[in-house]
Amino acid sequence: MDTIAQWYYSFHNAIFSRLKYLDGLAPLALRVFLFYVFLEAGMQKISGMENTIMWFGNPDWGLGLPFPTVLAYLAAYTEAIGAYLLLLGLATRWISIPLIITMLVAIFAVHWDNGWAAIADSSAQDVAVRLSAAKDILREQGNYSWLTEKGGFVILNNGIEFGVTYLLMLFSLLFTGGGRFTSVDYFLTKLWPPKS
Repeated sequence: MDTIAQWYYSFHNAIFSRLKYLDGLAPLALRVFLFYVFLEAGMQKISGMENTIMWFGNPDWGLGLPFPTVLAYLAAYTEAIGAYLLLLGLATRWISIPLIITMLVAIFAVHWDNGWAAIADSSAQDVAVRLSAAKDILREQGNYSWLTEKGGFVILNNGIEFGVTYLLMLFSLLFTGGGRFTSVDYFLTKLWPPKS
């Protein structure tokens, strides 16, 4: 049994020890992916700030959050500026914290009541009936082949799936940082090493 374990670990180390030089690629991939997510969300809030404030504050059809003006500006600019910081890998761990908070608010205030799935299960009976009715209307009233040329129609469930995915990605960046060789953070620590 010891020889099998030795063989396994020598094989394992021969392959995976070389990957440590590329370990910055995983955080880079997360950062680039999240850049687009947060830039779009932030810019959408900023460009429609009055509507964002109303949505944040209205308890009837919005989120009913306290201090909606302050929170709307904080969320919008955290997402927009945070997107660029993530892309650069600058202050990655620090910006992950407020972005995690925005994701937690989104998960619990916006998406929680809708369950897990972001897109409704089209095989579920009630969803299939609605989707079929919508397709029939589009076939009769619109150019259905043009409308579906880039993809099929779905019913948005608006569950927590995407929010939790982004939250886990940010959580990972909080612990890994921006990544070796791929972030400004890495080069800043080389330029000004921390003192022990």
